[in-house]
Amino acid sequence: MENFKDTGKVVGALVVGALVGAALGVLFAPDKGSRTRSKLMGGAKDLAEDIKQKMRDEAEAFRSRAVELEEMAEGKISDMASNVKQKVDAFKNHS
Repeated sequence: MENFKDTGKVVGALVVGALVGAALGVLFAPDKGSRTRSKLMGGAKDLAEDIKQKMRDEAEAFRSRAVELEEMAEGKISDMASNVKQKVDAFKNHS
């Protein structure tokens, strides 16, 4: 869960940084408007791809952790079932 909070912070920082960079770029741009818009669009596409990649990475990490937790739960259930069976067998043998 903490991973999602960190991801949100990273994505938020990227968006804010992109907006500030775009604003400063427009204010101080020596190029024509069409060229500046083209540069901004390229930067926005790069930012979007970076965010998509970060989200893919986070989703993969989440899936991996889910598999780990599932395997751990299956092991615990198996251990518990074995333990219960042993206790039932021990109870039957004492009766």
